[in-house]
Amino acid sequence: MIIDHPKTKETLKWFTEISKIPRCSKKEDQISKWLVKWAEDNHFVYKLDKVKNIVIKVPASKGYEKSPIVVIQGHMDMVCEKTPESTHDFSKDPIELVYEGEWLTANGATLGADNGIALAMAMALALDKETPHPPLELLFTVDEETGLTGANSLEPGFIDGRILINVDSEDEGVFTVGCAGGINTNLNLPVCFETSPEYLSAYTLHAGGMKGGHSGIDIAKEKANAIKIICRVLEILIDTTPIRIADIRGGSAHNAIPRDCSTTIMFDSGKIETLKQKISELQTVFRTEYSNVEPDLTLKIVPTTKPEKSLGIAETERLIQFVRVIPHGVAAMSTEIANLVETSNNLARIWIENDEVNILTSQRSSVISRLHALTRRIEDVAKLAGGRAKSGDGYPPWQPNMNSPLLARSLKLYQNLFNKEPVVEIIHAGLECGIISDRNPGMDMISIGPDLRYPHSPDEKVHIGAIGKIWDFIATLLKDLK
Repeated sequence: MIIDHPKTKETLKWFTEISKIPRCSKKEDQISKWLVKWAEDNHFVYKLDKVKNIVIKVPASKGYEKSPIVVIQGHMDMVCEKTPESTHDFSKDPIELVYEGEWLTANGATLGADNGIALAMAMALALDKETPHPPLELLFTVDEETGLTGANSLEPGFIDGRILINVDSEDEGVFTVGCAGGINTNLNLPVCFETSPEYLSAYTLHAGGMKGGHSGIDIAKEKANAIKIICRVLEILIDTTPIRIADIRGGSAHNAIPRDCSTTIMFDSGKIETLKQKISELQTVFRTEYSNVEPDLTLKIVPTTKPEKSLGIAETERLIQFVRVIPHGVAAMSTEIANLVETSNNLARIWIENDEVNILTSQRSSVISRLHALTRRIEDVAKLAGGRAKSGDGYPPWQPNMNSPLLARSLKLYQNLFNKEPVVEIIHAGLECGIISDRNPGMDMISIGPDLRYPHSPDEKVHIGAIGKIWDFIATLLKDLK
């Protein structure tokens, strides 16, 4: 791959270094320490808060000393997803970068361009002697992907700038000026295990091959949820023969649509051929239902080691019914903005632990009252089933300011630079801008980023040419802010 844009080369040099450092959400110690050392090595003043958010202060270029401080912001953590066959260990293995034509991706794992590209570009800008700029604050937060908790922990006054460029959007040529708020909910359903009957055999039923994706950006694409799929299968198989569930696990993160789900089940082995036929038929049914989005959806059943305990027949049906009635997908479309999802829910994870079925859901909405209403509905499902529900504090929507001076300046500069008009949009995904603005009243901000596809999945990739365009825009904007 020949990269002509020199600033793209510099950005990717730093991104390659970042990709060597483990940085799954809630495990940002190493990347935070690495950024501190980078700041010290380059003689930049920095501040580190109690959760390891960091702001690095970069002095202004000559002639820009009195210009307004500009904050360039991104998050350190990444969603750690991999293909079922991958042996990648996110706790120690570097991300293996793969160049595919105009795109950069990773081998069998999430790339982490969401949001490592922001860090890399900010670092390259800070060291670049050819780009004149005002005083900069590089604000890098932790734990964005599990609920924006790093941004939620920011203390007032941690940053001084009142102009902010968030580099966490995923379409070049698009200025994001608003986003949804969100709340995560943990559901717990107590279940009773029994000694597994000797006359039953154990099998693993797996639903996989689904695309997954970002639960905000991709929720309207009607992708299959592997947890929902496997419970539909179980509900139909029970019509053929009694089944006992011994275990069930699926999903990986609150903001990733589940791609895989497996369950250990027990039934009379004499029924296996009948059930295999039924499963094959259901695979055809589901591939037809999702023909345009999930052509590789796969259902498999294989023998497994017999567990000592399993749920009784009634408890198994109760578990399946519980999962089936939890909502997933788009709940409402915006009545003000065409094609914008207003409210949605992602049934994100399921696992059994300590005699409880645990489920994680993630709600989003640009209307705070509807966000709370959907959350209450999900909590009520758990309570009606005899379980418990606990929701987090969540984060607020980022309300757009269409009269923003930064937006007006950005629109003009982009048009002049690329001879085309950029798109201004509000997104259904969550960004840290709303929280940062809440902590620092009076901020003017936009969100931008290079073309990024399939975030939060092993198919994640970033368009190499778009990195240079984002650099050129930021450099032009910084020069204009004298």
